[in-house]
Amino acid sequence: MEQRAHFSKKLEDLKVMVLRMAALSESAVHKAIRAYLENDADLAEAVIVGDEAINEMEDDIDNFSLELLALDQPMAVDLRTIVGAQRITVNLERLGDEAVNLAHRAIFLSTRPPMPHNPKMEDLANTVKKMLSEALKAYIDDDVSLAGQICRMDDKADDLTIAILRQMVADMVAESRIVERGVHAIIGARHLERVGDLSTNVAETVVFIVEGTSMKHNCRG
Repeated sequence: MEQRAHFSKKLEDLKVMVLRMAALSESAVHKAIRAYLENDADLAEAVIVGDEAINEMEDDIDNFSLELLALDQPMAVDLRTIVGAQRITVNLERLGDEAVNLAHRAIFLSTRPPMPHNPKMEDLANTVKKMLSEALKAYIDDDVSLAGQICRMDDKADDLTIAILRQMVADMVAESRIVERGVHAIIGARHLERVGDLSTNVAETVVFIVEGTSMKHNCRG
């Protein structure tokens, strides 16, 4: 019993580590989105600098997870908990990367005249922020139902991205002066969409941890 209690404490420690990393990644995404929408180069620079801390946390969690796998030889749900934490950590690191990518777009666009206001871009940004927040909540609460809802939200993010692409292409055809900025804006939208994709990956992993069911590449519906 004592050994089991000790192992359970390690699993709790692992989850706390993942959630600390999640807080950093989510903060980076929010800051990058604000920098992108508001052309705030200083905030964008802060996102880029902060990415190192996210990468370091990924290494720490990976080492801790491998130690648990090697020394404690967990089985069944405990094994899924550890493997799932590793999967989520990978996606959190990639979320940090997407925040950095978006920050670079923000820095470039801050040196150019503002683009015409596009409410769909703000809608996409709000959608993927909600997806990420809810995915992390699903992980905290082991909430499979919420995870399923996040998967379905990904359709909205995809549709908004396509709508933004079409609108930007139409704008660039109508006014050639905005082509350079338009290309960067389209790429920025793709980074936002990717935040949604990675949030969906986290939601899929919650289902894997709780039920042992793989939803990879089959989350929608």
